[in-house]
Amino acid sequence: MNFTISTSVLLNNLLISQKALSTKTPAPYLQGIKLEASQNEIVLITSNSDISIKISIKDESLKIESGGEVLIPGKFFVEILRKLEGDSVELSVIDNNILRIIAGESDVTLNLLNVDDYPELEFPINDDPIKIDSKLMKSIIKQTTFATSAIENRPILTGVNIRVEGEKLSAIATDSFRLSQKMITIPKNQDNMNVVIPGRSLDELFKIQELNLDEILIHLNHKSILFEYGNVLFQSRLLEGNFPETSRLIPTEFPVIIKFNKDKLYTAIERASLLSSKEGSSSIVKLNLKSDNVVEITSNSPELGKVTEKVYPLDNAVGMPIKIAFSSKYFMDALKTFNSGEIYVKFTGEIRPFVIEGDDDPGVIQLILPVRTE
Repeated sequence: MNFTISTSVLLNNLLISQKALSTKTPAPYLQGIKLEASQNEIVLITSNSDISIKISIKDESLKIESGGEVLIPGKFFVEILRKLEGDSVELSVIDNNILRIIAGESDVTLNLLNVDDYPELEFPINDDPIKIDSKLMKSIIKQTTFATSAIENRPILTGVNIRVEGEKLSAIATDSFRLSQKMITIPKNQDNMNVVIPGRSLDELFKIQELNLDEILIHLNHKSILFEYGNVLFQSRLLEGNFPETSRLIPTEFPVIIKFNKDKLYTAIERASLLSSKEGSSSIVKLNLKSDNVVEITSNSPELGKVTEKVYPLDNAVGMPIKIAFSSKYFMDALKTFNSGEIYVKFTGEIRPFVIEGDDDPGVIQLILPVRTE
C-alpha cells in the first residue's frame, strides 16, 4: 500500500474515527484503526463495544500508488499526525508489517497490528432511511442525554428511547428522578421505530456533527442503529429490554404556573445552592411562591448559613401559593437545555412532579421529581 494525501484532511477524519477506538480492552486489535486503500478512496474503520465508525475519504489531494489494507495502532497514529509538519503526508507499507509515514522533514515508522485479527464489520444501509435536519438532531441529543442514568444497575435507563410513529418522533430519557422529552415532526416513513440508544453513543454522535451538513440519515436494523452523516457512518448498538412507559408520568393539568426569565431563575438557584447542606445532585433548594406574587428561592445549612433569593415572575402567577423542594442540579441541568429566554414552571402539587417548558422550544418537556424535606 502506498498513497499521498493532505495531512489536514487525513487528520480531521482520524479525529472523528478515534471516537470509536477502544481504550480498555484485552483485544489489542480494537485499539487499532483499520485503513483500506482502493482505486480512488481510503476507508477508516474503528470500533469498540458500543459504537463503530466507518469513514470514506475521497479528496483531490489523494493519490494512490497501490492499494491494500492495514491495521494501525490508533492512539500513536493520531498523535503522530497531530505533530507532523508539511501540507501532505505519504503512507507506505514495508515488509507487510511496518507503516512508513513521511511528511515535511519527518520520516516515521510504526509497527502494524495484524489486520487479519480485525472482525468483519457490517454497516447496513436501508433504502428508505429516516431523514432529519442535522441541527435538529443535535438539539434532540442536547435536550435528552443529560437525563440518562449514570448508574448501571438499570442499564435500560442509561439510554435514550427513540420512538417513531407515523410523522412523530419522540426522544425520552429518564434516570427515575427526572425526565426529558423532545417530540418533533418528521416526513412519513415506512416503518415505525422503538429503540433505546446508549446515551454515551449519542453524546459521541453530537461531537462529530461539526461538519455543518444539512441532513443526517438514520438506518435501523434489529441489533443496531446507523447514522449516515456526509462521509461518516456512525453505528451504535441498541440496549436490550423494555423502556418504561413514561407518558402517564407527565401531568396534563397544572393548578400553578409561573413564568420566569430563564437566566435570572438559573442564577438565583445557582447562588442558593452554594450553601445547601448537600452537594451534587443532592443539593436541595426550596421554591416558595408567596401570596404577593414574589418567588423566594432558599437553602439552609446548619453548618454554613442560609440563602434567600427573590425572583419576580414575568407575569402574575397562576394559582395558589406553593412551597416545593428539589435538586438544584437537576433544575439547572434542565434550564440549560432551553433556547427560550422565558420559561414556564408548571406545578401539580408540592410533592408531585413539575414540568418546565419554553415557547421557543416546541415539543420539549423537562420533568423533575420534588424532594421531601420534612
